[in-house]
Amino acid sequence: MLVPSRRRLRFEVWIVLGLSLGQSAVYSVVQLLDKMSRAPLAEGTSTLNQSRSSREYFDLTYQLLDIVFALVPVLLVIYFLTDQRQTATGAGTATGAGTPGRSAFQKLGFNFARPGRDLLQGLGLAALIGIPSLGLYAAGRALGITTAIIPSALDAHWWTIPVLILSALRHAVVEEVIVVGYLLDRFGKFGWSVPLAIFTSAVLRGSYHLYQGFGPFIGNAVMGVVFAWLYTRTKRVMPLVVAHALLDIVAFVGFSLFGRAVGLG
Repeated sequence: MLVPSRRRLRFEVWIVLGLSLGQSAVYSVVQLLDKMSRAPLAEGTSTLNQSRSSREYFDLTYQLLDIVFALVPVLLVIYFLTDQRQTATGAGTATGAGTPGRSAFQKLGFNFARPGRDLLQGLGLAALIGIPSLGLYAAGRALGITTAIIPSALDAHWWTIPVLILSALRHAVVEEVIVVGYLLDRFGKFGWSVPLAIFTSAVLRGSYHLYQGFGPFIGNAVMGVVFAWLYTRTKRVMPLVVAHALLDIVAFVGFSLFGRAVGLG
């Protein structure tokens, strides 16, 4: 089978982004402009997990449907990255990600081949990113460039904490698999340099957080540089998923349990 042309791959990337985080980036820019045209950003709020219905089990259904359908673009990426040249001979792609016979999960390092090391790296990354993020959020609020962020506004039900954990896992998988693993693979096939690929990935990560203000844009862009750089070194997306999931679980569940108690709600 012929190797896809760069033009075809670019079209593929636009499809994936249009169905996932590229779409989120566009909405985020519009939401930012909407908030800025209403009042100063410091007076705005951004709610990350909202109730979808006042009826408990319909709300649960909506939450689970959101999570499931958000993962469909990840399946699309896995499909696109699956090697269709299992019987081909010769070298793989320029980035080394197209070795015949390797699954997309192996190419991305999105598997449980080394759980201990991935977990330790994820914990370290979570600490490296999480602690400075709190300071950046406080600075953004003080400068008036960041909205008040409410990690969870779900009503208290027996399923609230499990759903928040699933939501955190969803965000981690979608963002790290698509914005890091998939895009860096495709950017490499476009012939882009590593710094340009990392920069573009990081800017995209920041852009779909713009609805929260300029502080989160900067913070997530920096996070994107660190995560993408690490991926170019390890070729494993799993530590990034672990770190991202831990950060979101702490934010979502911690706020749900303690936010109002400490005056954050």
